[in-house]
Amino acid sequence: MKKIKATNPEIIALIRDLKKQSQESQAALWQSLADSLASSQRSRIAVNVSRLNRYTKDGETVVVPGKVLGSGKVVHPLTVAAFSFSDVAKSKILKGKGTCLSIRDLMKKNPTGKNVKIMG
Repeated sequence: MKKIKATNPEIIALIRDLKKQSQESQAALWQSLADSLASSQRSRIAVNVSRLNRYTKDGETVVVPGKVLGSGKVVHPLTVAAFSFSDVAKSKILKGKGTCLSIRDLMKKNPTGKNVKIMG
């Protein structure tokens, strides 16, 4: 188990909820996300919209354990969950008929983590 290096109380609470959900639903996805978020802020993942578009198919669900940035464009609808979004990234995803969620909302919507990709 990784030591939590994050100091943001919001991230610490999210990590705790992810670990709890992982144990309840026996889903390794949530534990993996908790481990990624527990790292320091400097090593947290940032993904551009162009990468999401390149490595996903129509209608897929993707989770980013970090921030989604707005470089590129989305040409197909997809559901993206992340810790945070830049304003440009959020508008581009919504413009491409996609959905933006927080990681906590995705966890409530899909507790078992089925058919969810981790991007990063």
